[in-house]
Amino acid sequence: MNPYLNPQRVRAALRALDLRPTRGMGQNFLVDPTALAAIVEAAALRPDDLVVEVGPGLGVLTWELTRRAGFTIAVELDKRLAARLRDEFTGAPLRIVQADVLRITPGELLAAAERRPPYKLVANLPYAITAPVLRHFLEAREPPDLSVVLVQWEVAERITAAPGDLSVLAHAVQLYAAPEIVARVPASSFYPQPAVDSAVLRLHRHPAPPVEAPDVNALFRVIKAGFLHPRKQLGNALAGGLAALGVKVSREQALAALERAGIAPTRRAETVTLAEWAALAHALAPFLG
Repeated sequence: MNPYLNPQRVRAALRALDLRPTRGMGQNFLVDPTALAAIVEAAALRPDDLVVEVGPGLGVLTWELTRRAGFTIAVELDKRLAARLRDEFTGAPLRIVQADVLRITPGELLAAAERRPPYKLVANLPYAITAPVLRHFLEAREPPDLSVVLVQWEVAERITAAPGDLSVLAHAVQLYAAPEIVARVPASSFYPQPAVDSAVLRLHRHPAPPVEAPDVNALFRVIKAGFLHPRKQLGNALAGGLAALGVKVSREQALAALERAGIAPTRRAETVTLAEWAALAHALAPFLG
């Protein structure tokens, strides 16, 4: 049995490190074997897999990864936790990297461990950096083939949303991967207990982009502009949203672009599909620079 699931051991380890889990750091340690099993099963780990783990903490997920995958690269921000992990996992097929994951590229992580893609991202992500971490990996030159991450329930719902409930985050993920919620994880599965439930989220990377978007930055400028005033109809909101992002477009020009993209001006941003945003970005290309 995984020794790091014991709440008493978790509390003792935190006392020994003089570490008080903070909400800002998102330090909630998993102590539920059912939730841990859901993550491991969703990752479908094989002996030849290369895995990147973000935020290993005290090592509860790391313990499982080092027994099922061929090699694991674990990125930990906290120096005390990183040092403890090195002591706890001596001799394991594991490389501990003490760093801010958002300041080191996946390519640099792999190079430091003398490994090459493909790889899987498997992690219990701190709530505060969930969206930046996902984009950091999905948009990288060396993205993971499969990601299985434990995230806040509401964030998982936003990522997996369908037209009618879409958001910038949903498009930012769905452009690169097909997301699915594998399991709901109650707040009681963690120490200390967070205020909300979590979800095991699985992302299968698209073998090819689902839409034609030669300029991803331009695409997301248009998407963000549309969502600046999400409750307004796009015919009334798009020109102002673009202006707020430094794109000068008159209301008439915005309406014409919507028409060319086949989007009714009465639509709201949350109903617009990724393919429609791509068509709108194409129609607005002369103004986007």
